Amino acid sequence: MLDLTFALRAYAGFRLRALAREEPVQSQRQQLTSLLRRAANTQFGREYGFAGIHSVEEYQRAVPLRRYDAFWDGYWSRAYPVLDNVTWPGIIPFFANSSGTSSGVTKHIPVSAAMAKANRRAAIDLLVHHSANKPNSRVLGGKNFFLGGSAALTPVGPDVMEGDLSGIAAARVPWWAKGFYFPTGDDAKIADWEEKSRVLARRALSEDIRSLSGTPSWLLLFFEEMKQAAPGSSGRLVEHWPELEMLVHGGISFEPYRARFAELLAGSHAETREVYPASEGFIALQDKGPRQGLRLLTDNGLFFEFVPMEELDSTEPTRHWLGTVETGVNYALVLTSCAGLWSYIIGDTVRFLEKFPPRLIVTGRTSYGLSAFGEHLIGEEIDAAIAAAALATDIAVTDFMVGPVFAPSGPGHHLYLIEGVAVAPEKAELFAQTIDAALCARNVDYAEHRKGGFGMGQPQVRFVRSGGFVAWMKARGKLGGQNKVPRVIADADAFAATAVSLFTPP
Repeated sequence: MLDLTFALRAYAGFRLRALAREEPVQSQRQQLTSLLRRAANTQFGREYGFAGIHSVEEYQRAVPLRRYDAFWDGYWSRAYPVLDNVTWPGIIPFFANSSGTSSGVTKHIPVSAAMAKANRRAAIDLLVHHSANKPNSRVLGGKNFFLGGSAALTPVGPDVMEGDLSGIAAARVPWWAKGFYFPTGDDAKIADWEEKSRVLARRALSEDIRSLSGTPSWLLLFFEEMKQAAPGSSGRLVEHWPELEMLVHGGISFEPYRARFAELLAGSHAETREVYPASEGFIALQDKGPRQGLRLLTDNGLFFEFVPMEELDSTEPTRHWLGTVETGVNYALVLTSCAGLWSYIIGDTVRFLEKFPPRLIVTGRTSYGLSAFGEHLIGEEIDAAIAAAALATDIAVTDFMVGPVFAPSGPGHHLYLIEGVAVAPEKAELFAQTIDAALCARNVDYAEHRKGGFGMGQPQVRFVRSGGFVAWMKARGKLGGQNKVPRVIADADAFAATAVSLFTPP
């Protein structure tokens, strides 16, 4: 196939020079001004007087924070599926089906033509940074494999389609780029995850894969399917894809899986690169090395606000933007977009590592926290503790979940449900002790509640049978690369019911 990496290098030089000159704060002002101007004559824009708003501060005073339900009930549900000039000008051509990780309720997220274009620009930026890091790259000399949901879209109205975000992306791929994608055609439209995994595992073995993208936990399951399709394989990716250059991951924390992927990539020259895409917009991507944060995309159709987590549900929360954020603070991310989202609480939490250029890490979900006993754990801390325990015990974690257990008398505790290789009781105990020590070191509240074991007992660990989380997700109708296992179930009764189902033989 034709190698277009030379064209990528030429564009990368231009784009990198532009990014070096960029003033992120000014760029964000310009994005907001542009979005307000374009949507001024929509129903939403007229209601909030967009034509008379001329600054970030005026916008924040005029437009309140909203979650999905407020947009759906107040604006979208009455007109769905034909949203014509409601919160964004013109007809919305696509809706991305997004399942809430905690609630499980399917959301219908508008994806405008402008948003689809912005997502393509972000994907190209990913290749730009890869090209900068690997000057001899030939990433466009082979196929780029995205392990996502089904590419099949469902017509829901006149010229309106709905489906997985991966399907929307596939529908908007330029003709010249289609030859660089895998899978394509009917293979890309397979909806059943297990069937899709079996089919693609066999087909992918004979493809020249240069980049691979997906959610870490689902990628691991797919690699197991590949191993079965190639008897005698060690499982290392270099055996099948010697020219693999880049493994792109996102959706969940990579820390619990980092060591496992290092083994899979051993012997190859592939790098790992993190991205932060969402159904609501492509937010940030890794432009430097691992653990150095994700660069916020400040010039790509999105305007960002940041609310300190402890103020999110207050009557008048402080609304920061890029001009006022501070490093080291855990913020709830709020999004205004070129698809008609206005000060939308996306449900993620982030922390800035640096402000120029703005780089952040995703610390969890606004609902992904655990404080059954006043311990105030956030997702980032739980992920790091699992990673430390996996390293200390040499246990390969496939998936995990944690929740509270309240004792009839005495202190309660956290129970971690870990899918990995079955281990001896003493190793499971070491896993639990390492989690406990890691959390005590990172979180003062947790350490206080663990003193003497009076406020909270030591965490316990139970190992889930192989395939247990897959079976559980399948039973909920959530099997596949676009869905994620909820890491925390804070409701003790719901968590107990989940634990029972995970330990009940199929």
